[in-house]
Amino acid sequence: MTSVPSCHDDGGASLVVTGDPRVLLTGAPNVGKSTLFNALTGSRRTVGNWPGTTVEVGQGRWNVSGGRAVDLIDLPGAYSLDPHSPDEVLTREVVLAQDSQRPAVVVIVASAAHLARSLYLVAQVRESDLPVLVALTMGDVAARRGVDIDPRALSEALGCPVVPVDPRRRQGTAELDRAIAGLIAAGRVAPRMPSDVATSDAASQTVADLAAADERFAWIAAVVDAAQRDTGELRRTWSDRLDRWTTAPVVGPLIFLAVMWVVFQITTTVAAPLQDALDSFFTGPVSTLTDRAMSAMGLSDSPIRGLLVDGLIAGVGMVLTFVPLMALMFLLLAVLEDSGYLARAAVVTDRLMGRLGLPGRAFLPLVVGFGCNVPAISATRILPQARHRLLTALLVPFTSCTARLTVYVLLATTFFPDRAGTVVFLMYVVSIVLVVVVGLLLRGTLWRTLGADPLVIDLPPYQRPTARLSLSVMWLRLKGFLRTASGIIVVTVCAVWLLQSVPTAGGSFGDTPVEDSAYAAVSRAVAPTLAPAGFGEWEATSALIVGFVAKEAVISSWAQTYALAEPNSEREPGALGAQLKATFTASSGGHPGPAVAAFMIFLLAYTPCVATLAAQRRELGLRWTVAGIGIQLAVAWLLSVIVFQVGRVFW
Repeated sequence: MTSVPSCHDDGGASLVVTGDPRVLLTGAPNVGKSTLFNALTGSRRTVGNWPGTTVEVGQGRWNVSGGRAVDLIDLPGAYSLDPHSPDEVLTREVVLAQDSQRPAVVVIVASAAHLARSLYLVAQVRESDLPVLVALTMGDVAARRGVDIDPRALSEALGCPVVPVDPRRRQGTAELDRAIAGLIAAGRVAPRMPSDVATSDAASQTVADLAAADERFAWIAAVVDAAQRDTGELRRTWSDRLDRWTTAPVVGPLIFLAVMWVVFQITTTVAAPLQDALDSFFTGPVSTLTDRAMSAMGLSDSPIRGLLVDGLIAGVGMVLTFVPLMALMFLLLAVLEDSGYLARAAVVTDRLMGRLGLPGRAFLPLVVGFGCNVPAISATRILPQARHRLLTALLVPFTSCTARLTVYVLLATTFFPDRAGTVVFLMYVVSIVLVVVVGLLLRGTLWRTLGADPLVIDLPPYQRPTARLSLSVMWLRLKGFLRTASGIIVVTVCAVWLLQSVPTAGGSFGDTPVEDSAYAAVSRAVAPTLAPAGFGEWEATSALIVGFVAKEAVISSWAQTYALAEPNSEREPGALGAQLKATFTASSGGHPGPAVAAFMIFLLAYTPCVATLAAQRRELGLRWTVAGIGIQLAVAWLLSVIVFQVGRVFW
C-alpha cells in the first residue's frame, strides 16, 4: 500500500515540524512498510512534501511506551542509500540528517521471505551512529516457502533489535513499541561497520566504494547463514502457481481486464438501490423541509430560496448520492491492493510502457491517475529523466479519474440500463487505449529517440485481504474525495447559480428562466462547435464548461440546470435522467445512444480540471501545459465526432 495525497491535493505543503523525536520508517517497496505505518498511527496521517524537496512522504503521530509522542515518518521505498531517483535521494538525506533533523530511530522493514534483499540497507544504516531496529514482516510467507528465520539469532548477527510484526493484523506492534522506546532512551550507538573512505581521486573512490560493497555483501551472507534455515523443502506456493497465469504475456492482460470488468459490474449493480434511496431523500424530505422553512421565514420567493433548494440541495445532493458507488469502488480496489494483485497488474502493464518508450516506473503515476490526475502528475517526479517525466505527465490526463466515474454511471444507467456495468468498464478500456495510442503518436513525433528502462519491482505474495485494512483504506480515500469534492462543488454550484440568476433578456436577478440567463448564453456560444458530435445543445455544453473546473461538478450543474427550468418549457419537468434523454435525443436528431457515447468520450479525453492544469504548470511549465490542453481538446473533439457520425449510421 502506498500513501498518496487526496484528490486535488497539489502536493505543495510541507510536513509539520513538531520537535518530538523523529522515527523513520524505511525499507524496500512491497514489504509492508506503509501498512505498518497505518497500523501504528491508526491511519491518522498527513501527506506532504519534505521541506526543501518535491517528494511526498507520510507523517503521523505515535505515542510509544511511557506516553511519549514521536513523529513517525513514512519514507519512500528504497533498497539502499545509493540514490538513483529523487525519492531515493530524499531517503538518503533524511536518514543521514544531522543536528535538529537527526532521526532518533531508524526502523527498517524487512521481508522474512526475501531477507538478504533487505539487509544491504541495514548494513549501510549501521555504518552510522543511528539506533536501528529491524521490523521483520511476512514471516508466514517465508514459512510457506520453506524458510525459517530465527529472530533472536538475526538480532545477534545484526547487532540491533529485531521484532517480528504482522501489520495487516496488527500483531507485534506492542513489542515494536517497547523496543523503539528503549532505543530512544539509549540514544546514539557506535557504528558497527567501517564507513566508506572518501578520497580526492575519483578512481580511488570507485575502488573504495566497490570494496565497501563487497564487505557489506560478505556481512549479509554471514547474517543469512546465522539466522536463516531452509527446511529443505523450498516449496512452490500457490502464489507462485498463480503468477504463472496472472503475469503471463497473453493470459495476464486478459485476466486483468476480466477482474476490472467484475469490479465495475459489482459496483454499478450493488450501488444502484442505495443511490436511488439517497436521491429520494434529497429530492423529497430535504427539499420539502427546506421549502417549508423558507416559507415560514417569508423567503419563499427570494433568491436565497433558489440558492438553497435549486442550487446547493439539488447540486450537492445529487453528487452525494454517488457516495455508495465511490465507497464500493474504493473498497474493491483496496481488496485487490491488499491481496497483492495490483502489483501483478503493474508487471502486465509494464510491457506496454516499454513500447511507449517509458520506463517501467512510469506505470505507477498512470495507475495513480485512475484515482486522481493531480497526485499522478506529482508522482512523475519518481522518473529520473526529464523527457520521461514530460511524456508521462502529458499522458496522465487521459487516465479516467474517479471524478469522471460518477458521470459515466449516471449516463450508463440512464441510456444503457441493462449494460451499465459493461459500458462503464469499456470507458476505462478506452482510457487505456487512449494512453497507449497518444503515447505512440507523441513518441513517433516528438520523442523518437526516447528509451525505456525495465521495471524492477518486488511482487508481494498473494494474501487473504483483511477487513480492517481494506475498510481503513476505503475510508481514507472516500474521506479525501468528499473533503476535496465538497469544497469544489459548493464553489462551483454557487458560481453556476449566480450565472443562472443573471438575466440576458429582461427580467430581474434571481427571477429569470435558466435558458434566458448568462449561464445559458455562454453555453450557447460554445455549443455549435460540438454539434458534429451530437450534443450541440447548451444544456450538455454547460456541463462540460463546469467540468473544466472539476468533473465532480458536472452532475450538480445538470441538476441545477433542470431544477431551474421553466415548468412550461418543451421538456416536461421530471427526473434528471428523463430530461437528459430529451436533451440528447433533440441534439442528435433522434440518435441519443451514439450522442451520449460521444459525450462520454469527450468527457474522458478533454482537459481534466483546473487542479490538474495547475499541477502540470508546476511540473512542466506553461508552454507544455498549453500544448497539453491543445492535444486533449483535439483528441476529444475528433474522437467524439467519429463516434457519433459512425454510430448514427448503425444505431
